[in-house]
Amino acid sequence: MAASTRRRRILSIAFPHLPTDRIARARWGRSWISDGRPEAPPLAVTDMVQNALRIAALEPGAEALGLNVGQTLADARAIRPDLDAVAMDAPADGALLAAVAGWCERYTPLTGLSAPDGLMLDVSGCAHLLGGEAGLLEDVTARLTAQGLNTRAALAGTPGAAWALARFGGPRIAASGEEAAALAPLPLAALRVAPPIAAGLARVGLRTVGCIADLPRAPLARRFGAGLLTRLDQALGRAEEAISPLRPAPDLAAERRFFDPISHQDDIARATALLAEALAPLLEARGLGARRLELRLFRVDGAVERLAVSAARPLRDPGRIAGLFRDRVAGLRQEIEAGFGFDLVKLAVLESERFGGVQGDMIAGGRAEDGFQALVDRLGARLGPERVRGFAGAETHIPERAFGTLPLGRLRPGTPATGPAAGQPVPPLTRPLWLLARPEPLEALAEVPDGPPLRFRWRRTGYEVARSEGPERIACEWWRDGRGAMTRDYFRVEAREGHRFWMFRHGLYARETVRPRWYMHGVFA
Repeated sequence: MAASTRRRRILSIAFPHLPTDRIARARWGRSWISDGRPEAPPLAVTDMVQNALRIAALEPGAEALGLNVGQTLADARAIRPDLDAVAMDAPADGALLAAVAGWCERYTPLTGLSAPDGLMLDVSGCAHLLGGEAGLLEDVTARLTAQGLNTRAALAGTPGAAWALARFGGPRIAASGEEAAALAPLPLAALRVAPPIAAGLARVGLRTVGCIADLPRAPLARRFGAGLLTRLDQALGRAEEAISPLRPAPDLAAERRFFDPISHQDDIARATALLAEALAPLLEARGLGARRLELRLFRVDGAVERLAVSAARPLRDPGRIAGLFRDRVAGLRQEIEAGFGFDLVKLAVLESERFGGVQGDMIAGGRAEDGFQALVDRLGARLGPERVRGFAGAETHIPERAFGTLPLGRLRPGTPATGPAAGQPVPPLTRPLWLLARPEPLEALAEVPDGPPLRFRWRRTGYEVARSEGPERIACEWWRDGRGAMTRDYFRVEAREGHRFWMFRHGLYARETVRPRWYMHGVFA
């Protein structure tokens, strides 16, 4: 396969004050940077490090007051007695970072985490939508600042170079192929190597990326490990480095931006219909139909609302797609929270399948199954796809486990069952019409060791057996029920009153148990 000639462009976003920004947003609102920080003591986040409570994060400008990351809380309080110290909450910081990553999908679906304080975006081919790479950088940083987040961002041809430039300075945009020149003056920590390796290199006078870029590789690998060369090659584009998206990229997507944000439900419905019409020719050109779609509503304040619908069969009709989302909105317990409005709406196809065109009937209209599938889709949109279920077989021979229910959207059409040919006799019924959810114990008199029942008592009623057929032996599933599970011998019996039952003896006499028990499992008629 020929290598792709597409130029790769990576945007790295660093949040150097993420813990304190999260606290400031909660206290003073998301616009605390734009509106100006209120008068309050300096803010710090603390964590237990080396058996001492130390400063783990500071708000911008705190260093000018004599405070430093890594300083003990006691020393910091000696400098600023009014220091506002808050305990580190790593899960909350991670949740905020994931939420911001979801918002960054407005630029590209290939958005991944660069934990613990950054994001990586593959923006290849996206910058022209915002007037070029400089415009893209300006838009990202301005919007994140408006959300109360301090950021540093850089664009380069590799994830390693973009990460280094965003955190250690240098040009904000490095052209592809010029990463070596941009990284040369940066410290070796910019290569994402462990601190002991960077310290060891510094002891021999190698302090910048440029110092090791052209050195013989074998001595470096022997003394400092192959990981150093791997990081160097990734940063300079000599080795590939993948970005793991937070969510799988959609098969297809259409979007619409609004200069004046929209907030009314009718406007959202019209935007959805327009996006569905835009997706239809794309699906048709690929011979596909959508099985699962998601509507993403990007709010001005940075929040993202997501609505998903599923289809029982592939579809690409814009009217039906728009109708599913109308039903989905109608089924919500509360209206969509629009805040200050949505400035971007995306409709993404998360799952698709081959869509074969079907010749319609000009006289009779649509087929009955089409109406059924439309009903399933509408119910799923209103109630949730997990609540509209159908029966499905399971890979087991234990009767009560041989079937279950699955959401109809997950069921795939199988081969239709075929009945006997015309004029052929109907085969005998080997399974009861009424299968009990759980086998019920009964009292039975039977011949030892493996004879059929002669009489039995079930639900306080006694029965005499007129005729019987069996046994049909079903082995236990020891891998599921354990080694104590026993074999079942099933019998079809007919009582003198004419009732027909399906029962089994649980356990082989003298081999698995000395006293087998009997159970009723179903009724034929």
